[in-house]
Amino acid sequence: FIVSPSEMKNWFFNQALARAGKLAGHPGRIIKLLVQLSVKLYHTDFRNLKADQLVSKISVLGRMAGAYARREYTVIPWQTMITLLAALLYFINPIDLIPDVVPALGLTDDFTVLIWVYGTAEKEIEKFLLWETTTMATVAEDQLPSSSL
Repeated sequence: FIVSPSEMKNWFFNQALARAGKLAGHPGRIIKLLVQLSVKLYHTDFRNLKADQLVSKISVLGRMAGAYARREYTVIPWQTMITLLAALLYFINPIDLIPDVVPALGLTDDFTVLIWVYGTAEKEIEKFLLWETTTMATVAEDQLPSSSL
């Protein structure tokens, strides 16, 4: 899929897209972004937001970006990865369309962007989750003690 400015008319998200384009080829910068994401998730009080499913989706996006940065999962289209990174950048940036410090509303735009990106990249995310499950099963199987017959 391709994100055009007409689809996402948010100056802050477009700025995040531009920054994401510069990050995508630099694994160390992606890892730094993921550290910032972890800090943001840790410091955000989701209890009153009833956002368990959203936190789970953010986690998937983070794991996908991490696997891409470590060169473990690179079959994701370039534009999809840039859009995914842009959504994460948008989320960790406290100054956006609705600043995060605005009580009760501050994360609304962040969640909207994350849900939109997750929805538009859903087929790629499903492929990643299948890869992740298969990879984890293979790793677990390789760690089992071999039987001596």
